[in-house]
Formats: sequence, C-alpha cells, structure tokens
Amino acid sequence: MAPPHTPAPAGDLTPDLLGASEWTDQMVAAAGIPMYDIPFLTVGGGMGSFVTLDYLRIYGVPTSQMRVVSNIDHPWQTYEFLTRCSQIPRGERIRSDSSSRPDNLWGFPSYALEEAWKEKKPSYLWQILTEPLLNDYWTPRAGTVFENLEREAKRINYWDMLVKGQVRMVRRRAGGGYFTVVTPPDGAAATKRIIFRSRFVHIAIGYPGLKFLPDLQEFRTKHGDYQHVVNAYEPHEQVYEFLKTRPGTVVIRGGGIVASRVLQRLFDDRERYGLQTQIIHIFRTFVSGSHGPHIWSRRKGGDGWAYQGFNYPKSVWGGQLKAQMRKLEGADRAKKYKQMGGTNTPYRRRWQEQMRAGRSGGYYHPVQGTVDRVEHGQDGRLVSYVRSSDGIVREPVSDYIIDCTGLEADIAEHRIFADLLQHGGAFRNPVGRLEVERHFEVKGTANGDGALYASGSATLGGYFPGVDTFLGLQIAAQEIADDLARRGFVKKMGPLRSTSQWFKWAFNSSV
Repeated sequence: MAPPHTPAPAGDLTPDLLGASEWTDQMVAAAGIPMYDIPFLTVGGGMGSFVTLDYLRIYGVPTSQMRVVSNIDHPWQTYEFLTRCSQIPRGERIRSDSSSRPDNLWGFPSYALEEAWKEKKPSYLWQILTEPLLNDYWTPRAGTVFENLEREAKRINYWDMLVKGQVRMVRRRAGGGYFTVVTPPDGAAATKRIIFRSRFVHIAIGYPGLKFLPDLQEFRTKHGDYQHVVNAYEPHEQVYEFLKTRPGTVVIRGGGIVASRVLQRLFDDRERYGLQTQIIHIFRTFVSGSHGPHIWSRRKGGDGWAYQGFNYPKSVWGGQLKAQMRKLEGADRAKKYKQMGGTNTPYRRRWQEQMRAGRSGGYYHPVQGTVDRVEHGQDGRLVSYVRSSDGIVREPVSDYIIDCTGLEADIAEHRIFADLLQHGGAFRNPVGRLEVERHFEVKGTANGDGALYASGSATLGGYFPGVDTFLGLQIAAQEIADDLARRGFVKKMGPLRSTSQWFKWAFNSSV
C-alpha cells in the first residue's frame, strides 16, 4: 500500500487540488496538468449542450470560442438509446409538441408541417388544428427529430467543437472563471488529465443514471439476475423475443409514458404474432378518474392512469404558469411543482382500445398495490408479493418484470454535481435539484466576471418548469444566450439577424 502522502503522478490531480475549492494557475501548473483556454465550455454533449451551442452559434459566436466535452459521438446518441430501449424506435412518435424543435430555435416550420409535406399527408395538419378535442395530440416521429438534429449539427460545425473525454469536476479559478478537469480517452493525451480554463461553463449532463425500485434492486443484487428483472431504459429485447417462443407472463411496474409504450409493444406483439402473453400491471397509485385540487386544475384519468398530453400544462412554456412560477420562492414553489407534477402519460386512442380488449379478453390485469419483495418461486419464475390498500397480499407469478418507474433523479449521484455541492457553492432548490437563477446561472457559483450555467433535468424545481423537454432546453438556451449578451460575450439577437439566420437555416447554409 502506498504511503498516504505520496504525490500524484505528473498530469493528475494532487491532494492540494482535491482539497481546495478555489485553484490558482500555479497550483494547476505544479500538478503538471496541461491547460487550454476556451471562453465558453459546455459539459455533457447531449441535447442540452447541443441546443445551447446552436443558439450561441446563431447569435454569432464562432466555433473557435466554444468547446463541448463529451463521451458520446453525437448529441442525440443517449436520447436515441433511451427511446429505443423504452420501445420508441425511429419510426414511432415521441412525446413532444410539433413546434418544439431542438434543431430550429424559431419552431417554424413545425414538425407536423414538415412531415405533412414530405409524406404528402395533409391529415397531419388537420390533426394539429383539431387536437386534443377531436384527435390525439400530434407528435413527431423519433426519426424525424434525429435526422434534423444531424442536419443542424453539420450546419453549425458541431464536431469542430467536440472534445472527447469525461469531465471529473469544475472548480473556481482565482481571479474569475473556472477550471474544468477532463479525463481524455486512453492514448489521446500525454497526461491522465487535461484542464480547460474558461470564463463561462455550462453543464447539461442529464440524469445521473437508472433508477430501480428498492425491491427490484435488492432482488437483482441478491440473485445477480439482470435478464428477468429489467429496467425499461436498459436493453431488454430478450423479454419480447422470449415471449415469441412460448406463452409467458410479464409484470409491468409504473404508470407513466414509458409504461404505456412497453405495454403497447406487448399488445402489438400479441396481435402481430398471435401470442398468448399475459400482462400484470402493478400501479402503486391507481387513478380511477379525473383528479386535482379544484375544477380549474384537474387532470383526466382512469383505469390506473393519469392522462396529460405533455409533461406539464402548456402554459408553463409561455403562459400564466410560466409567469407565476418566476415569482415563487421556497415552499410556495415546491407546492406548485407538486400540484403540476406526478406521473402521467398522453391519452392515445390506439392503446386505449388495446387495453379494453386486454381486460375483456382476460390477458391484461391492472392492479393497485405496493410490492413488499420479489423472490424466485419453486419453478424458478418470479413471485411478486403485492400488498393492496385493503391489506391483502397477492402473489402474482411472472417470467419477467419490467421496471418503468424512471431515471435516477438525485443530483448527488453524479460526481460533477456532488463536487459542485461540496466545493462550488451550489445548493439544492426546493425540490432537491440544483438551484439556478431565472437565466439558469447556478446560484452560489458566481466567480469574478465568470458564470456557471446549468440546464436540463438537474434544474427541475427552479423558476421554470418543463426544463427536461425540447422546448424547455430551448428556453434555457435562450436565457443563457441573452445573459451572455448582457455580459458582452456576444451581441444580442435582433430581428434582422434572426430573420437572416432563419433563411440560412431554411436553405441549410452554414452559420
């Protein structure tokens, strides 16, 4: 075992650096870590980073002034992985508004107009005009989104700004700005770490990881069974392939959009291949009808589900709720989030018909209850001990369990945020995520003339709901770009530049 005070090898973090909340240039140089100056750095490389870079490029910032550090190759890579795992391949439709275009800050033409033109289907426009009264909400295909993102990434020269690597931490720099510590891929640099020295840093790293229900996590850890108890956000095609070979039973846990997509996949496979699959759907909270605090704030529901077209009411993106939320602090803000939040899914006529057929046909069994534990039965199958509200414990047996309850939300599970909470001056907002200003600067982290921003799921609970949506990421990017304009980093966008840039977008001309 090495002595406790053995210095770190050259080019790596030293005990002095790890223990200090503010670093000097001399401390970094003494550690032998190469430093690179870049005025604006975004961390993550996913949708949040891309949308922010897209805005700043259109505002007029050259690629030489910005970098994005990421361990993925293209901005939609993680999002496409998650949608594909949760049964939304490129041909299926995602839960997003027609005008919420992360590749197009103007939102025009909308996805509906684009798909109607390309597919020669004016019915899409009729659906937009009559949603949601006569038709379901119109939403774009996943493939349409990804193809347009690739087009825009090429147009703004995204890959000229990409630096591959894993960000370890962001620390304050003495005199202003920040140091961002990056672990490059093996063989990509002469040292274990490199550091970017920046005036502005933006963090958009998404969810820390998968979230498992406690009883399912305990089962997987105890038995090492990662094939039969799965999370909907991880690859689990083996479930559907098994069910094609013989009759089987699946337990679904959760009542949100992912649960509805997994359920539809099971129904579709039954119909397409003539399967005999049995589905047991366990709702912890079973919604039997419309619900809400008063007549003006009610959400439709039934058969276990809470129905809502999008993550939040539309007015949070530009109406009365957005204006109201910007004024709320502390407990009042948390209370409003609780009113608007909760697990929900869009109402879709297609799978409503499938559920009715499943209930009447005796192969879809929705139940209310909490699961005490999961064990292997004598035949090796899975036994769930489900306690209903009347205290009765039922023991449904299944071949597979699919956890559709979501992604890990605790920001401290990610080491960048954990380090910011410990050393960066950041703190939690009323719902436990990262507290940010109205312009998405992380509260408590200001340093000289520098600013640290964050957007995406980590900032849920701030002055703006809907942050983890396409339109939410766009609104955050615009707030950040406008704040950077106030700080003199870029010129504020005016109507003439906006119009000329839209024409460049329309004709796919480089920024």
